[in-house]
Amino acid sequence: MNLFDEYITGALSRAKVAPITLSSPQLDKIVAHVKSGALGSLLIAGTAGDGKTYHCRGLWSALGGTSKIWANASLVKELTLPDGRVVVFVKDLSELRDEQSDEALMMLERSALEGDDSKFMVIAANHGQMLERLRDLGLRQGREHPLRKPLQDAFLLADEPPGRLALFDLSRIAHRDSLVEVVRAVSTHKEWDNCASCAFQANDRVCPISENRLRLIGGANEAVFVRRLGDLVEIARLNGWHLPVRDLLALTSNMILGHPLAKEGLMACADIARIQEDGSSELASLYGNVFGANLPPRRAMERPVFKALASFGIGNESSSGADGLLVYGYDDFKLAESFTRLVASDPCYGATPGYLSALERYLEGEESARLEVETDEFMDRLESQRRRLFFTLPDGEDAYPFWEMTSFRFGGDYLGVIKALSERRAVNESIRSKLVRGLNRVMTGLLIENTDNIFVASSGGFTQSRVSVLCDTEAPAKRDRGVGMIIRLDKQTDRACLDIALAPGTGNSVSFPLSPIRFEFLCRVAMGALPGSFSNECLEDMLAFKAKLLRKAEMLRDQQPEGEDEEVTIEDNSIKLRFIEIEQHGLGFSRPVTVRISV
Repeated sequence: MNLFDEYITGALSRAKVAPITLSSPQLDKIVAHVKSGALGSLLIAGTAGDGKTYHCRGLWSALGGTSKIWANASLVKELTLPDGRVVVFVKDLSELRDEQSDEALMMLERSALEGDDSKFMVIAANHGQMLERLRDLGLRQGREHPLRKPLQDAFLLADEPPGRLALFDLSRIAHRDSLVEVVRAVSTHKEWDNCASCAFQANDRVCPISENRLRLIGGANEAVFVRRLGDLVEIARLNGWHLPVRDLLALTSNMILGHPLAKEGLMACADIARIQEDGSSELASLYGNVFGANLPPRRAMERPVFKALASFGIGNESSSGADGLLVYGYDDFKLAESFTRLVASDPCYGATPGYLSALERYLEGEESARLEVETDEFMDRLESQRRRLFFTLPDGEDAYPFWEMTSFRFGGDYLGVIKALSERRAVNESIRSKLVRGLNRVMTGLLIENTDNIFVASSGGFTQSRVSVLCDTEAPAKRDRGVGMIIRLDKQTDRACLDIALAPGTGNSVSFPLSPIRFEFLCRVAMGALPGSFSNECLEDMLAFKAKLLRKAEMLRDQQPEGEDEEVTIEDNSIKLRFIEIEQHGLGFSRPVTVRISV
């Protein structure tokens, strides 16, 4: 919001510190567009926290506007350029009164659609607010506003903006790249140089603020931590979460400063002496702070970034191997080497005296104690250790696959598919096989093992029946001569997409966007999970996809010359159908059956 931008600007001035600076490739493009002499107008769109006002202010400064005029109370400002154009800035459309908003939008319409070059509009607005203001203006004028539908398509479908309107949508900035840049900018800010002579770090004392910061910028695990966090943010984005830069800044600050016993859950330098004295430094672990563990649950869930990261279940989810290492590794000589290397090597947040003491009480305490206080304390510590292990396990540690410690156990495979598609490489065959097996099991409701063909099955009609043994048609698992399945990249959403063609030619295929959660669903079903036990929503989506395939198959049959339908025929008071049966090894096949019709 405009008020948030002004607050930050004032706070920086009062604190007398340099601001955190991030690269602004969009700002460079915006400035270049205006300076090019392009006619029309410009819309800076996005959601809350994307930096719309920041980009608007940056453009104002780049064009010669003064900070004093920008800071005055007026939300609409004019600036005359050297080429004579008058640029009208709207800092935040949502803060304008209706009459001010109507005037600005009518100027925008004249500039973008009617060739009026008297004013060049620059408007910063949320997607929803922009569409709502255009709708309301159209209602007051008794018409459908000509900018509303084209802008809606531009926001949702990445269509071209209408007329002479240039659109810069800040919500489309890649989250992973933004995260890496924010982490680097915050953790390497020059003000940290003041910590070099801090007494709280002298004589082998550990300052948790400094420790967390150093883990973000130094050592081999830094690259692993930021990359793993980037993977989570990327999967969250592809699942539909939008994490603006403001949230990424809050996340990074919380990782460094978080401590549940500090005021507001965030440490200040004044807290460090007490934390060191009471031995609670391990509670400041950035591996828990990344999920908002230092904050009250309600407060953490108010921020989309913590809600998105919580969806991975890291800390609650685990594998038997990882839990065996964390619980028994200290005393089991078979696990001793791995425990020393992966847990005990971190005396700050790993095998701390507090963790080892709680572990000993848990393993050796009386049964009654293990069921109450000791269990609760140890389980909290075990949850923290699982989170640390997820972010610190080296790549290729086959005995402890880190994705198995999340609710997205096939998250790494999904990112591998996206990478392969973006690089125009073939998708790994084992992954393709899982997807096909999962598809077949959902399509039929049967535990079939087929990976080379796809059954499009029904129960005799276009119902949502979960068990369907009537084979309507089949398609190859790989596209061959225009028929079968391909996995492609949807450039609008950056997601993978399944595309199944039932006949050669355009218009004979049905697509299914493959979000990370849908990918997870199909892979888990392929590995034996019951479809309804994982996600009813995903199951309903898959059944809707099957219904589209059945309709497409029916349309193609209707287009065939009479007598060429091989799937279902009716003659001599009989009907020929194809039923799916399963062989001994789980492979399905369609068997023709003739059903007599009694008259």
